[in-house]
Amino acid sequence: MEAVHGTCVAIGECALLVHGPPGSGKSDLLVRLAEQSARLVADDWVLLNGDQGNLHAFAQAALAGKVELRGISVLTVLFVRTVRLVMVVDLVSGTAVPRLPAPATCTYEGVVLAVLALAPFETSTPAKLRLAPAHAPAHAPA
Repeated sequence: MEAVHGTCVAIGECALLVHGPPGSGKSDLLVRLAEQSARLVADDWVLLNGDQGNLHAFAQAALAGKVELRGISVLTVLFVRTVRLVMVVDLVSGTAVPRLPAPATCTYEGVVLAVLALAPFETSTPAKLRLAPAHAPAHAPA
């Protein structure tokens, strides 16, 4: 099992792990996705467990269903207990998002995942995140 800093959000039956420094827009992006029926898996720290070529994400028990919204408070929201992680999203500035990115990957618990770099505050980012898993290369054991 591995713990990583980030926010994990479930869209349908799969999840995305969102990386970025504090204040980069992880939770803000989660809120915008939740308005369109996405669900929190974990905020701040995400636990990952590899199993037979799949990677499952879940929250630490004390943080389950909790999300910190800067300027408001720590709120309790609807969440998914565990879900298959299919992609990693690195939050970057708008000028750092490549127009046509070369394939990028990372590995957790022996599972290779596609990585995207997206700007968190662009209006289209939630829609891009809904589309991205269907266009990611299938992950495979490292």
